[in-house]
Amino acid sequence: MAEGWHALLELGFEQNRSVTRLMRRRHEGPLAVQRAFYPESDGSAHVYLLHPPGGVAGGDQLNVRCTLGPEARTVLTTPGATKFYRSNQGRSCLKTEIDIAAGGVCEYLPQETILFDGADASVHTTIRLEADAVYLGWEFVSFGRPACGETFANGHVHQRTEIVRDGRCIWFEQLRISGGDPLNGASFGLAGQPVMGTMIYAGPVPEEAIDRVRASFDAQALSRVSISQLERVVVCRYLGGRMSEAKKLFRQVWEILREAGLNKAAAAPRIWAT
Repeated sequence: MAEGWHALLELGFEQNRSVTRLMRRRHEGPLAVQRAFYPESDGSAHVYLLHPPGGVAGGDQLNVRCTLGPEARTVLTTPGATKFYRSNQGRSCLKTEIDIAAGGVCEYLPQETILFDGADASVHTTIRLEADAVYLGWEFVSFGRPACGETFANGHVHQRTEIVRDGRCIWFEQLRISGGDPLNGASFGLAGQPVMGTMIYAGPVPEEAIDRVRASFDAQALSRVSISQLERVVVCRYLGGRMSEAKKLFRQVWEILREAGLNKAAAAPRIWAT
């Protein structure tokens, strides 16, 4: 493996006097956070995960580890897209681990991942829940840069997501895509679309909330987005041509699930408006 940035960010959140506070923080290399924001009355900590270089080059290894204590509540997001550049120097890796103790709630809502043509990327996310802890998270992926006509004709990506509750796996999914693979254009694969999104909600939600989500989609959106209530998770997917559309539809779903499952109105991180 070629040498690149080796970065680590460890965060520990604890509930203290009805407010979730960032009690532990350690970082190595180009990963950091600034102070937490508190735009919600329940004391949820809104935290922006920062990667000042802005892009991930060949050989880079980025590791993010977050731990939430009992009853802690956080909203984690990023100020901009994560860009995986063309790599001639080995695989680039982004690994995220989030542990949520009983009664805790973590919303992990990063901006999109952009795979430049020729990128060799590995994106792994592991969520560990205790008892009644709740997780809501999404991932957006752009294969190439559609706005400038760049496709993902070369390169490779391995995306893996695992959610474990009380030591038992309740959701596992992985995707391996190579540039130029026939799967990319097949109707049972990416159908030639450059933008993919997946949202996972692990927590209580009334069945009528799923009906509300479906009813919020117009006929055009229904051809590109879906929502399914499985035994232990709710899964929403997008496959289409525009990142702005994917974000708009997922934010719609997030607002409904947040109100129904967490019993509070959506409070969008301020960084999304900049």
